[in-house]
Amino acid sequence: MVIKIIKIIQIRHQHPSWGAKKIAKIIKNTGGTGESPSISSVYRMLDKANLLKKKRVRNTEPTYRESLHRLIDPVEPNDVWTIDYKGWWMSEDIKRCNPLTIRDLKSRYNLDIRLTERQDMASVKAVMERAFREYGLPKVIRSDNGSPFAAYNSPLGISKLSATWMALGILPDRISPGKPYQNGSHERMHRDLKADVQKSKMGDVQYYQKQLDQWRYDYNNIRPHEALGMVTPSTAYTVSPRKFTGYIDEIEYPNGFERRKVNKTGCIIWENRPIRISSAFYEYHVGITYEDEHTLKAWFSDFLIGEIDLTSSSFYTLPII
Repeated sequence: MVIKIIKIIQIRHQHPSWGAKKIAKIIKNTGGTGESPSISSVYRMLDKANLLKKKRVRNTEPTYRESLHRLIDPVEPNDVWTIDYKGWWMSEDIKRCNPLTIRDLKSRYNLDIRLTERQDMASVKAVMERAFREYGLPKVIRSDNGSPFAAYNSPLGISKLSATWMALGILPDRISPGKPYQNGSHERMHRDLKADVQKSKMGDVQYYQKQLDQWRYDYNNIRPHEALGMVTPSTAYTVSPRKFTGYIDEIEYPNGFERRKVNKTGCIIWENRPIRISSAFYEYHVGITYEDEHTLKAWFSDFLIGEIDLTSSSFYTLPII
């Protein structure tokens, strides 16, 4: 067991962004004698070694009381990033080219265009981590309502991916379903990309990624942008002062908050009663405060996500006002 603890700590030091789930899987894959540790055991060992990424939430008033369809207007760079998949095409070697595009809304700076094998949480998270490390954290990320950015059956449409952003203090912002024009400048960029890269000479995946890298460089540094007064996005963009140090394992709430861990079914336990919040928050803690004797407020990270009616043991997202 001591050897496995040492191995867990070594892996965490080598890969600070890897969580308990990844580390447990790596140890299981590498084999060896003895039983492989569970995810919860790895989590406890990291906690004892003070190697968990923790976030301390400030005691603040709610920043919003509405759903996540807000269309927030940026004032400065990194106020709002927009993200989307452009739509795939087939390469010469019969592989899907599916570019994930990330862009700063205020400066129009193109943060990354990356071909991914799959359109899933792991692929997006890897690309986003690269962007976070290079450019820092935005305040808001705007997307459409598709997977993995949103989850149709989840309260507020929060997915496991957007929950990881919220843990970092980033607010998800969604366009309305079926209204891509609400992310119009991003869609126009996709049209230009299609004309310049997708419809150019056929090549394999590596060829298209090189073409996308060059297209992104020209877009940011050479091509004047009309919405910016004919300057380039690179002259209007500055990196975020909010630095990324790794994904958050545990959220610490202020004094006066009750902490409850969300289980695999998306429930917390309050006074021996299960109350379903959202499985998107699985393995995280939510913060609970009292509104009155019949009502609780439920927080996740910096955000007030809803209220709990104690008479019915039911969770409700907050209404739009």
